[in-house]
Amino acid sequence: MPVGIPKVPFQVPGDNDASWVDIYNRIYRERLLFLGKELDIQTSNQLAGIMIYLSIESNSRDLFFFINSPGGGIVSGLSLFDTMQAVEPDVHTLAMGLTASIAAFLLVGGEITKRRAFPHARVMIHQPISMLKDDGFKDWVMETDEVMKMQEDIIEAYVQRTGQPRWVINKDMERDNFMSAKEAKDHGIVDHIVRTESRPIVNEKPIVNEKPIVNEKPIVNEKPIVNNKPIV
Repeated sequence: MPVGIPKVPFQVPGDNDASWVDIYNRIYRERLLFLGKELDIQTSNQLAGIMIYLSIESNSRDLFFFINSPGGGIVSGLSLFDTMQAVEPDVHTLAMGLTASIAAFLLVGGEITKRRAFPHARVMIHQPISMLKDDGFKDWVMETDEVMKMQEDIIEAYVQRTGQPRWVINKDMERDNFMSAKEAKDHGIVDHIVRTESRPIVNEKPIVNEKPIVNEKPIVNEKPIVNNKPIV
């Protein structure tokens, strides 16, 4: 049986009783946004709308955008990228799992110095033509120069936001280019790697009957005693 989207109680300001809302709506109230699937027009519009609303609600509190996506539509990605640049609050981007294709473009679109990747995240970039969906739009674009314009826009954005020269970006985007979190940082796609510290393992003596087991003294071989006299 599918788990579905968990729901949590949330009290709307002005209401006396709390109501049950899905966990993502609750997290949005904390200015945390998630892209956890392929990006399409509907998802792009939803995320853009949330960013704009939260910006109106408070233009001084930063937004945090978690990305775990295989990519999606190029037009959807460009519209969301533009929204990220337009809203007043800084948008932190965080790569987790796989951040590929147009999702990697959104990752690099976060506020410079505020782009992060989790240690085991993977980032993949490739040429924009690979981002087009086979939905009729691709056939139309291939017959015009629009794809070249979009490709130039995306490459120029990577150049400006990574600090890499154009020839490096062109070369890296010739084919699917997968990077580790460290490689993405070295490339300028992210600025930091999120530190995740493991809990230290503490060696403790086992407890039995609420008393710790201690090492007993070693047994020393002694001469047997007979009639209160040692045997010699």
